[in-house]
Amino acid sequence: MSVQSLLEQLLQSGVSKYESAKQSGDLQKYATGAAAGGALALLLGSRRGRSLGGKALKVGSVAALGTLAWRAYNEWQAKDQAAAPAAAAGAPQTAQVMPTRFEALPAPQLELHSRAMLKAMIAAAKSDGHLDERERGVVEAEMQRLEADSATRRWFEDELRRPLEPAEVAAASTSPQMASEIYLASVLVVDETTTMERAYLDALATQLQLAPELKAELEARAKSG
Repeated sequence: MSVQSLLEQLLQSGVSKYESAKQSGDLQKYATGAAAGGALALLLGSRRGRSLGGKALKVGSVAALGTLAWRAYNEWQAKDQAAAPAAAAGAPQTAQVMPTRFEALPAPQLELHSRAMLKAMIAAAKSDGHLDERERGVVEAEMQRLEADSATRRWFEDELRRPLEPAEVAAASTSPQMASEIYLASVLVVDETTTMERAYLDALATQLQLAPELKAELEARAKSG
């Protein structure tokens, strides 16, 4: 199983189970990992019983995350260019090469992209310092339930145990748009009202070299829905 496939299954499974728990009024059971899909609850921050965090994850796909991040980036860029001093209007313009959209990436790049997104989510889930052994066990049990192969499970477990380092997460970014995706995925996971998680997001945004206005726009998109 590829990491891309694993991430898609985690998103789809978790969102489905979350919606079922929401309808039955049993969000606390889902949030504590007692229900199937609890692994995604841990990764997406709903272990505190809060919403999965906006329209992107309710769609339940990596492409939805990418679409939301791209829209935020492109709208921010348009506003930024419109606000540029009039004196710069006559300056020579350098053509920008737009990176390929997620859906159109070749298979090897698609896998690397999915690894970067899942790595960002795992790191964000650890940023409050409370991903303990019980929670790790829930996540690992979910890997088995989804029939992830041993290599994929090993990669996932290594990421769970890796020391938290924003620079390492940011290093996977290959474009400003992908930096936006990484940050959006991270915001969707954390509870940014806590000191540790807020500090992690700020450090990650610095490593991703996000403009303050773009950072704010991505956070607003994550909360909408």
